Amino acid sequence: MSSPSTDLVAMAPAARRGSAFSVAQMRSVYRCDEVERRLQKLPPKEHEHLRGTYERMLEKGPERFQVKPSGLPAMEHLYDELPNFHAVLDDIRRQLALCHDSRDALEITPMLLLGPPGVGKTHFAREVAKLLGTGMGFISMSSLTAGWVLSGASSQWKGARPGKVFETLVDGQYANPVMVVDEIDKARGEHAYDPLGALYSLLEHDTAGAFVDEFAEVAVDASQLIWVATANDERCIPEPILNRVNVYQVDMPDRDAARTIARRLYASIRSQHDWGQRFDPDPGDDVLDRMADLAPREMRRAWMTAFGNARLDDRGSIALADLPAAGHGGKRGPLGFMN
Repeated sequence: MSSPSTDLVAMAPAARRGSAFSVAQMRSVYRCDEVERRLQKLPPKEHEHLRGTYERMLEKGPERFQVKPSGLPAMEHLYDELPNFHAVLDDIRRQLALCHDSRDALEITPMLLLGPPGVGKTHFAREVAKLLGTGMGFISMSSLTAGWVLSGASSQWKGARPGKVFETLVDGQYANPVMVVDEIDKARGEHAYDPLGALYSLLEHDTAGAFVDEFAEVAVDASQLIWVATANDERCIPEPILNRVNVYQVDMPDRDAARTIARRLYASIRSQHDWGQRFDPDPGDDVLDRMADLAPREMRRAWMTAFGNARLDDRGSIALADLPAAGHGGKRGPLGFMN
């Protein structure tokens, strides 16, 4: 499906503090005449969900914002907040540099973030969406058993509905949202379905331009999606998927980097709450040393526990005793949290 961008250029909200404003052309992500033909062929008083889908598509119209930063966005804060993602950030900067002062669309090669649980992969994907200002769709593969979650299920099936790709494009504002496929290595399929089967065409620019959702049976332009997949173990990912993405090994931050993450998170939580002004501007070194033993994903809960304990004791300083009790196991093990 050919979906050229129109010449209309709009200003989009700033993606994030300190970043350049985003600019957006309008792009058609489906054809209304095709939707109308499908709608007219539906038997009266049948397929009400499908009928409602077509009517919603016609009401919303096919135009979506195709967004990119107007200049190279400020990324220094991400290098500070995500010290173990520098290689990925470097690659994103290079790809942004190619398009920011041209008429070319924003183009980011699909990426796979490979690393241990709790390293911050999903958080990084959300930060990329904020940076680019494109919106985001999220798909957790850990509990999915059917291929239709991405590509939709035939309307002939009871309880059928469109897939996540279709819903994100039709119901969202953007033609090029960040699409996060979380824990892609945990996808499980029954013998008749492959949960990742739709990705073979979605990750290829040429075939993604006319992606047909099995529920709506209307081609949508998914060629502008920005794909970010996360995984713990690449051995569980089919080779055709690995061949279509840039793979980045993301390790746990070293101790100094972990202290930096913990300090910035402390400051962020403190500034976001009125009660935060009752606490010291900075935590003590001994507390930061203990926090550095945590995986980044666990740090927020640990800080919230510590803030609460200190407040109960009517103190404005976090003490070691306020932190969750240290769990058993090695470095980066959870402090008193259940997985």
